[in-house]
Amino acid sequence: MVYLPEHFAEADIETMHQLISEFPLATLVTLGSDGLTANHVPFILDSRTGPNGRLLAHVARKNPVWHDHDPETGALVIFQSADAYVSPNWYATKQETGEVVPTWNYLVVHVYGSIIVHDDPKWVRGQAGMLTKRQESSQSKPWKMADAPPAFTSVQLEQIVGIEIPIERIIGKSKASQNRTDEDREGAIAGLRQTGDTGDAAMADRMDKGR
Repeated sequence: MVYLPEHFAEADIETMHQLISEFPLATLVTLGSDGLTANHVPFILDSRTGPNGRLLAHVARKNPVWHDHDPETGALVIFQSADAYVSPNWYATKQETGEVVPTWNYLVVHVYGSIIVHDDPKWVRGQAGMLTKRQESSQSKPWKMADAPPAFTSVQLEQIVGIEIPIERIIGKSKASQNRTDEDREGAIAGLRQTGDTGDAAMADRMDKGR
Protein backbone atom coordinates (compact mmCIF):
# COMPACT_ATOMS: atom_id res chain seq x y z
CA MET A 1 0.00 0.00 0.00
CA VAL A 2 1.32 3.43 -0.94
CA TYR A 3 2.01 5.93 1.86
CA LEU A 4 -0.85 8.40 1.50
CA PRO A 5 -1.19 11.44 3.77
CA GLU A 6 -4.73 12.84 3.57
CA HIS A 7 -3.68 16.09 1.87
CA PHE A 8 -2.09 14.15 -1.02
CA ALA A 9 -5.02 11.75 -1.59
CA GLU A 10 -6.78 11.91 -4.98
CA ALA A 11 -10.27 10.50 -4.68
CA ASP A 12 -11.87 11.61 -7.95
CA ILE A 13 -12.25 8.56 -10.22
CA GLU A 14 -12.42 10.66 -13.40
CA THR A 15 -9.15 12.39 -12.56
CA MET A 16 -7.47 9.04 -11.97
CA HIS A 17 -8.90 7.60 -15.19
CA GLN A 18 -7.64 10.64 -17.09
CA LEU A 19 -4.09 10.08 -15.82
CA ILE A 20 -4.25 6.43 -16.91
CA SER A 21 -5.49 7.40 -20.37
CA GLU A 22 -2.86 10.11 -20.86
CA PHE A 23 0.04 8.02 -19.53
CA PRO A 24 -0.77 4.43 -20.55
CA LEU A 25 2.69 2.91 -20.03
CA ALA A 26 2.57 1.38 -16.56
CA THR A 27 4.58 -0.87 -14.28
CA LEU A 28 2.83 -4.21 -13.79
CA VAL A 29 3.94 -5.79 -10.50
CA THR A 30 3.14 -9.46 -9.87
CA LEU A 31 4.25 -12.26 -7.57
CA GLY A 32 5.62 -15.25 -9.47
CA SER A 33 7.75 -18.30 -8.86
CA ASP A 34 10.90 -16.15 -8.66
CA GLY A 35 9.35 -13.57 -6.35
CA LEU A 36 8.23 -10.07 -7.25
CA THR A 37 8.36 -9.22 -10.95
CA ALA A 38 7.93 -5.85 -12.69
CA ASN A 39 6.98 -5.49 -16.35
CA HIS A 40 6.44 -2.25 -18.26
CA VAL A 41 3.27 -2.52 -20.30
CA PRO A 42 1.01 -0.03 -22.16
CA PHE A 43 -2.62 -0.41 -21.11
CA ILE A 44 -5.98 0.59 -22.56
CA LEU A 45 -8.55 1.75 -20.00
CA ASP A 46 -12.13 0.60 -20.45
CA SER A 47 -13.96 2.87 -18.01
CA ARG A 48 -17.43 1.55 -18.91
CA THR A 49 -16.99 -1.92 -17.43
CA GLY A 50 -17.46 -2.37 -13.68
CA PRO A 51 -17.55 0.32 -10.99
CA ASN A 52 -13.88 1.25 -11.46
CA GLY A 53 -13.28 0.14 -15.06
CA ARG A 54 -10.83 -2.45 -16.35
CA LEU A 55 -7.36 -2.50 -17.92
CA LEU A 56 -6.60 -4.26 -21.21
CA ALA A 57 -3.12 -5.12 -22.46
CA HIS A 58 -0.98 -7.73 -24.16
CA VAL A 59 2.45 -9.16 -23.46
CA ALA A 60 4.93 -11.25 -25.43
CA ARG A 61 4.10 -14.95 -25.36
CA LYS A 62 7.67 -15.58 -24.17
CA ASN A 63 7.08 -13.30 -21.18
CA PRO A 64 6.23 -15.65 -18.28
CA VAL A 65 4.06 -13.07 -16.50
CA TRP A 66 0.87 -14.27 -18.22
CA HIS A 67 1.19 -17.79 -16.78
CA ASP A 68 3.53 -17.25 -13.82
CA HIS A 69 1.65 -15.04 -11.38
CA ASP A 70 -0.14 -15.72 -8.11
CA PRO A 71 -3.89 -15.24 -8.67
CA GLU A 72 -4.48 -15.13 -4.93
CA THR A 73 -2.13 -12.18 -4.51
CA GLY A 74 -3.33 -10.31 -7.59
CA ALA A 75 -1.47 -7.60 -9.47
CA LEU A 76 -0.48 -3.99 -8.86
CA VAL A 77 -0.34 -1.62 -11.84
CA ILE A 78 1.39 1.75 -11.33
CA PHE A 79 0.75 4.72 -13.61
CA GLN A 80 2.74 7.95 -13.26
CA SER A 81 2.50 11.33 -14.95
CA ALA A 82 4.32 14.55 -14.10
CA ASP A 83 7.07 14.63 -11.49
CA ALA A 84 9.65 17.22 -10.46
CA TYR A 85 12.33 18.00 -7.91
CA VAL A 86 11.45 21.01 -5.76
CA SER A 87 14.36 23.09 -4.45
CA PRO A 88 14.13 24.75 -1.00
CA ASN A 89 15.60 27.85 -2.64
CA TRP A 90 12.20 28.54 -4.20
CA TYR A 91 10.32 28.74 -0.90
CA ALA A 92 9.53 32.06 0.77
CA THR A 93 10.04 30.22 4.08
CA LYS A 94 13.75 29.79 3.27
CA GLN A 95 14.23 33.54 3.43
CA GLU A 96 12.16 33.81 6.62
CA THR A 97 13.41 30.96 8.82
CA GLY A 98 15.62 28.69 6.71
CA GLU A 99 13.62 25.72 8.00
CA VAL A 100 13.03 23.99 4.68
CA VAL A 101 14.20 20.82 2.93
CA PRO A 102 14.08 19.53 -0.67
CA THR A 103 11.20 17.38 -1.86
CA TRP A 104 9.91 15.63 -4.96
CA ASN A 105 6.42 16.16 -6.34
CA TYR A 106 4.64 13.53 -8.42
CA LEU A 107 1.26 12.24 -9.60
CA VAL A 108 0.54 8.50 -9.54
CA VAL A 109 -2.36 6.06 -9.72
CA HIS A 110 -2.14 2.55 -8.26
CA VAL A 111 -4.54 -0.07 -9.60
CA TYR A 112 -5.16 -3.44 -7.93
CA GLY A 113 -6.82 -6.45 -9.51
CA SER A 114 -6.45 -10.05 -10.63
CA ILE A 115 -5.15 -10.95 -14.08
CA ILE A 116 -7.46 -12.65 -16.57
CA VAL A 117 -5.55 -14.25 -19.45
CA HIS A 118 -6.93 -14.09 -23.02
CA ASP A 119 -5.00 -16.51 -25.23
CA ASP A 120 -7.46 -15.91 -28.03
CA PRO A 121 -6.49 -14.44 -31.45
CA LYS A 122 -9.74 -12.49 -31.82
CA TRP A 123 -9.45 -10.86 -28.38
CA VAL A 124 -5.75 -10.09 -28.86
CA ARG A 125 -6.37 -8.56 -32.30
CA GLY A 126 -9.11 -6.36 -30.86
CA GLN A 127 -6.94 -5.13 -27.98
CA ALA A 128 -3.93 -4.49 -30.21
CA GLY A 129 -6.17 -2.64 -32.64
CA MET A 130 -7.60 -0.41 -29.89
CA LEU A 131 -4.13 0.39 -28.56
CA THR A 132 -2.78 1.17 -32.02
CA LYS A 133 -5.76 3.39 -32.88
CA ARG A 134 -5.32 5.32 -29.64
CA GLN A 135 -1.58 5.85 -30.01
CA GLU A 136 -1.71 6.63 -33.74
CA SER A 137 -4.46 9.25 -33.36
CA SER A 138 -1.98 12.15 -33.35
CA GLN A 139 -0.38 11.12 -36.67
CA SER A 140 -1.35 12.97 -39.83
CA LYS A 141 -1.95 9.60 -41.48
CA PRO A 142 -2.50 7.04 -38.71
CA TRP A 143 -1.03 3.59 -39.25
CA LYS A 144 -3.59 0.77 -39.15
CA MET A 145 -3.08 -2.93 -38.64
CA ALA A 146 -4.58 -3.45 -42.10
CA ASP A 147 -1.60 -1.56 -43.58
CA ALA A 148 0.61 -4.61 -42.94
CA PRO A 149 0.29 -7.85 -44.95
CA PRO A 150 -2.36 -10.10 -43.31
CA ALA A 151 -0.02 -13.10 -43.11
CA PHE A 152 2.63 -10.99 -41.35
CA THR A 153 0.07 -9.57 -38.91
CA SER A 154 -1.24 -13.03 -38.07
CA VAL A 155 2.25 -14.28 -37.21
CA GLN A 156 2.88 -11.25 -35.01
CA LEU A 157 -0.41 -11.70 -33.16
CA GLU A 158 0.44 -15.33 -32.46
CA GLN A 159 3.45 -14.09 -30.48
CA ILE A 160 1.42 -12.14 -27.93
CA VAL A 161 -1.13 -13.00 -25.22
CA GLY A 162 -3.87 -10.74 -23.91
CA ILE A 163 -4.42 -9.80 -20.28
CA GLU A 164 -7.37 -8.12 -18.61
CA ILE A 165 -7.38 -6.65 -15.11
CA PRO A 166 -10.78 -5.67 -13.67
CA ILE A 167 -10.03 -2.79 -11.31
CA GLU A 168 -10.85 -3.98 -7.81
CA ARG A 169 -9.24 -0.99 -6.08
CA ILE A 170 -7.80 2.28 -7.37
CA ILE A 171 -5.73 4.77 -5.37
CA GLY A 172 -4.53 8.17 -6.54
CA LYS A 173 -1.76 10.27 -5.02
CA SER A 174 -1.18 13.86 -6.05
CA LYS A 175 1.87 15.19 -4.22
CA ALA A 176 1.91 18.80 -5.40
CA SER A 177 3.03 20.85 -2.37
CA GLN A 178 -0.46 21.00 -0.87
CA ASN A 179 1.19 20.96 2.56
CA ARG A 180 3.10 24.21 1.93
CA THR A 181 1.95 27.79 2.42
CA ASP A 182 0.52 29.70 -0.53
CA GLU A 183 3.73 31.73 -0.71
CA ASP A 184 5.91 28.63 -0.82
CA ARG A 185 3.71 27.05 -3.49
CA GLU A 186 3.86 30.19 -5.63
CA GLY A 187 7.64 30.25 -5.28
CA ALA A 188 7.92 26.58 -6.25
CA ILE A 189 5.67 27.09 -9.28
CA ALA A 190 7.79 30.02 -10.44
CA GLY A 191 11.00 28.07 -9.86
CA LEU A 192 9.76 25.06 -11.83
CA ARG A 193 8.75 27.25 -14.77
CA GLN A 194 12.18 28.85 -14.87
CA THR A 195 14.08 25.57 -15.30
CA GLY A 196 13.00 25.20 -18.92
CA ASP A 197 12.27 21.50 -18.40
CA THR A 198 8.98 20.28 -19.89
CA GLY A 199 8.39 17.89 -16.99
CA ASP A 200 8.92 20.69 -14.49
CA ALA A 201 6.49 22.88 -16.45
CA ALA A 202 3.88 20.12 -16.38
CA MET A 203 4.18 19.87 -12.61
CA ALA A 204 3.97 23.66 -12.29
CA ASP A 205 0.74 23.57 -14.30
CA ARG A 206 -0.68 20.90 -11.98
CA MET A 207 0.29 22.88 -8.87
CA ASP A 208 -1.17 26.04 -10.37
CA LYS A 209 -4.42 24.25 -11.19
CA GLY A 210 -4.72 22.98 -7.63
CA ARG A 211 -4.50 26.39 -5.97
